[in-house]
Amino acid sequence: MHLKKIDTQEIFIKEIKSFQQFIRGGNSLKNCTLQDLDFRDLDINWKTFKIKNTTFLGCIFKVANKIYLEKKGAIIFPCPPPLPYFPFRKSLYQWQELMEGFTPKKDNSIDYHIYRHFSKSKYNPSINEALWQRIHDHAMDDALRDLIETDENGMTKKKCVGFMGGHSTLRTDEFYTKTALTAKLVAEAGYLVVSGGGPGIMEATNLGAYFAKKSNKKLLDAIAILQKAPHFSDKNFHTQSIKVLEKYPKGGESLAIPTWFYGHEPSNLFASHIAKYFSNSIREDTLLAISLHGIICSPGSAGTTQEIFMDATQNHYGTFNYYSPMIFLGKKRYEIDTMIFPLLKQLSFGKEYHDLLYLSDEPKDILSFLKNHPPVKK
Repeated sequence: MHLKKIDTQEIFIKEIKSFQQFIRGGNSLKNCTLQDLDFRDLDINWKTFKIKNTTFLGCIFKVANKIYLEKKGAIIFPCPPPLPYFPFRKSLYQWQELMEGFTPKKDNSIDYHIYRHFSKSKYNPSINEALWQRIHDHAMDDALRDLIETDENGMTKKKCVGFMGGHSTLRTDEFYTKTALTAKLVAEAGYLVVSGGGPGIMEATNLGAYFAKKSNKKLLDAIAILQKAPHFSDKNFHTQSIKVLEKYPKGGESLAIPTWFYGHEPSNLFASHIAKYFSNSIREDTLLAISLHGIICSPGSAGTTQEIFMDATQNHYGTFNYYSPMIFLGKKRYEIDTMIFPLLKQLSFGKEYHDLLYLSDEPKDILSFLKNHPPVKK
């Protein structure tokens, strides 16, 4: 979607063809925002256009035209100085773009260069760097909304189901396999599977969705290939992923929402769409906010526990206009070892989401509960 009516007043244009189509209907650019367009090769008489509340984000002009538009009151955010990322991008990432430059001998990828750049001022960025990062993350928000198509009530056209769990879970762990099998079933049932985009349970999530409509035998074979480098710190971690992708091309759709804040953890390569953020807090909140059809929690540590209670808080108050299923994969972990599930059952007593809590060790039972418990409107 490259020409979008934000409301009855505002228009957002992200493609030259959409711009040309739009101006056929009149000569007003009032309340228009145009992003990442190169006008230098177009024969445009800007003097014929009404300019009012008109914003250009990262667009390129002939010098004279830029001066004229600024005099007429247009707001022009120029292209930034050389950065390893582009703040005004119009789409989500794909792993091939982020991994460009990577070799098994040396990680010289774009993803790594962005992480190194971000790390230099991670805790105290300059005002310009902070602004470029915020603009970039807003671009991720917008591209993500284009993908999942959110309506005026906050519900998404794509039925998003999020998965959580430990980032350090080994590829040899039983819950890595159980998570992958669960995600496969969920994706095959028509849901958009969403993860935090990193290694461990997050990778298992996207891997399972990648193998949707393929046999379980092929998925288990892929896991066996990955297990030759079980931890994300292992030298051949990405190499084994690439072997799986080469052996089993053309996988199913899924979404990953990682962050450069934890850039020392490699992004997994099995998601078809990647919304990568600088801000970890926005990224975490976004994953929970869009997963209105449910969250499935595999075993994890402190980070997973934090996210569980973030989700419980959103459910408790209906923050995003819906109450959603909270499903726990791992009875021993969540009922005995941590008692998180009994605690949530007590906390939710009398609340709308009480009956949306579920605990199981079986992927098929989890899918059945998910299908029989759609989100409830607040």
